[in-house]
Amino acid sequence: MAMPIQFPRYTIADLERFPDDGNRYELLDGVLLVTPQAAAPHQVIAGRLQYWLSGAVAVPGLAHVVGPGEIELQPATHLEPDLLVYPASYPPNTPWSGIQDWWLAVEVLSPSSKIYDRDFKRNAYLSLGIREVWIVDRDHRRLEVTTPLGTTEAVGELEWHPPAGGPVSIELSVVFAGL
Repeated sequence: MAMPIQFPRYTIADLERFPDDGNRYELLDGVLLVTPQAAAPHQVIAGRLQYWLSGAVAVPGLAHVVGPGEIELQPATHLEPDLLVYPASYPPNTPWSGIQDWWLAVEVLSPSSKIYDRDFKRNAYLSLGIREVWIVDRDHRRLEVTTPLGTTEAVGELEWHPPAGGPVSIELSVVFAGL
């Protein structure tokens, strides 16, 4: 007779009691996701994308671009995308739990997070109402763009159309340069 594996379920309150040990602790519907500190190439890619996105939407005052961001849905979902873009209608001092509209979540793949990011978090972001999700794949030098309508792949250049402002062109060769 087969026995199902039982996983402990956690809440955001439980998560707040976890150690500050450099790991990233996230919850997806009560299931704990743990990943180690990101390596330098991961952070370089995230920083370059944050620079491009900030110039396009943060400088004109349309949106905030933060990395990492937090998405909370009480009591048992707490996700931290590598980059998060949300409208400037939320002042910077708004608690994460008070933000309910997000334009973009970006995940840069790492060996330790690849399965979580692609197979679990991407769909969770969309179900939470995030308009667009990018999965950045350094190994293949591409970016997967997912919306509720499906997934496309960008190689070479990506043109993003934020909900406010004009289109943003991002040269992926610059994002991946030297990595």
